[in-house]
Amino acid sequence: MAESFAHKFGQIIGDMLQAAMEPVLADFAASHRLYLDMKGPRPARKGLKVTWTDRLGNRHDLDFVLERGGTRDKIGIPVAFIEAAWRRYTKHSRNKAQEIQGAITPLCETYRQYRPFAGTILGGEFTEGSLRQLRSHEFVVAYFPYKTIVEAFGSVGIKASSDESTSEKEFSRKVAHWIKLPESKRNKVGGKLRKLNHKEIAEFAEALRRVVTRTVQCVRVLPLHGEMVESTTIEDAISFIRTYREDRASATLVRYEIQVVYLNGDKVSAEFKVKADAIDFLAGYLPVGLVETPKR
Repeated sequence: MAESFAHKFGQIIGDMLQAAMEPVLADFAASHRLYLDMKGPRPARKGLKVTWTDRLGNRHDLDFVLERGGTRDKIGIPVAFIEAAWRRYTKHSRNKAQEIQGAITPLCETYRQYRPFAGTILGGEFTEGSLRQLRSHEFVVAYFPYKTIVEAFGSVGIKASSDESTSEKEFSRKVAHWIKLPESKRNKVGGKLRKLNHKEIAEFAEALRRVVTRTVQCVRVLPLHGEMVESTTIEDAISFIRTYREDRASATLVRYEIQVVYLNGDKVSAEFKVKADAIDFLAGYLPVGLVETPKR
């Protein structure tokens, strides 16, 4: 069955929400030594999608992920999971909120030692109940009301408003108009969306900043040496510890265990087998332009 033009136009609006937020998140990432991953090619992962796996093995496709220590060639530690979504009618908003929650919450639980930020950019018609549901689960929500989307698309001559009586023929004209627009005109829609929703965007970015720049109380680094011993019973493990010769411990480095402790009580723990990766992780906490990244 062919995809309807109504659905195609909805996808255009959804893609525009992402495009409007992309420069905001890219600037934020650059300012805080983070890597912004989004749909597109990246040597560090397969395919074009941004996909993360939870502790139960379920895969979740996301719109944006901010990583500490990440590069095009290396997946970093997740700092923020962010989804964008558009819904025309409130009757669909609760299901979409649950879908977003179902994608991000398991990932936040899986990577809870890093205390990642959970955020979503919503556009269109969402009920207060659906927004409250997400916020009750500690999501930060940037909500772009339907009227701002209509106004943004109207700035380039596209009538984005519709209702259940709008015909497929009318939607096909909207889609055709959008396809013919030059890149500069499409960018204008994104700029207009940011302008009309600047307060929501600023509050979203500030909430993200508070998570990323929590005041560090101390950093604990524990270099671990020696080989790990696995025992099949508690008794065997106790016997090993009792007979272990500490004075003959191996000098071979196993890994670095790092714990960043914040003044608010949060703790972020990480383990690295490679010194360079440990340095990259900690370098992500350095202020841009103020402190030189330490040499490896």
